[in-house]
Amino acid sequence: MDVLFDNLDLYGPGFLTTVELFALAAVGSLIWGTILAMLRVSPVPVFRAAATTYVTLFRNTPLTLIFFFFALAFPLLKIVQISFFTAAVTALILYTSAFVCEVLRSGINTVPVGQAEAGRALGLTFGQILGSVVLPQAGRTVVPPMVSTMIALLKNTTVAAGFSVVEAGAIQSYLSERGYNVFVGMLWVALFFIILVIPMTLLQRSLEKRWSVAR
Repeated sequence: MDVLFDNLDLYGPGFLTTVELFALAAVGSLIWGTILAMLRVSPVPVFRAAATTYVTLFRNTPLTLIFFFFALAFPLLKIVQISFFTAAVTALILYTSAFVCEVLRSGINTVPVGQAEAGRALGLTFGQILGSVVLPQAGRTVVPPMVSTMIALLKNTTVAAGFSVVEAGAIQSYLSERGYNVFVGMLWVALFFIILVIPMTLLQRSLEKRWSVAR
C-alpha cells in the first residue's frame, strides 16, 4: 500500500490520462468503425474497395508503427501541430476502428438478406435500410466481440507511454527513478485495469441477457 499512497501524484494523473485516452478513442473508433462498416457493405464498388484497403492496411500494421508515424513523421509534414496526447488518440482511433468495422460487418452478415429486400420493397434507401433495419439487429449479435475489442483498446493505451504520454503504462519508469519496488507498483496498475474491465464485462452480460430474451 505504501507504493500506492506515496506516489498518488503519479497514479492519479496516470490513471486519469488512461481513462481519457480510452474514452476518446472508444467513441472515435466506434463512430469511424461504423462508417467503415457501412462502406464495406455499400453497393458502390469504389466505397467497398476504399474501406477494404483501409481495414487491410491498419489491421495488419503494428500499433507501434502508427504511433511512430504520428509522433515522429506527421510533424515533419507541417500540416498542423498536434500534442502527443492528440497523436495518441488519433493513432488508437485509426487502428481500433479497423477491428470495429470487421466486428460490425460480421454482425451485418448474420442479418437475413430477406430483411434488406423487404426494406427495398417498401421503398427505403440503402442508408435507411442499413440504419433502421440491418445495423440495429447486427449490433445485438456483436456485443461480445465488440466488448473484447474495447478491452483490447484499453490495454493498447499503454503503448502511449512510449511516446511521451504520461498514462498508467508510464508509471513504472517513474517508480524506478524514485527507487520504489516496480513490481509492486505495477500490480496496482494491473488492479486498476481489472477494475476498468469489470464494468464493461457486466454491461456485456446485461445486454446479452436482455437481447437474448427479446429475440
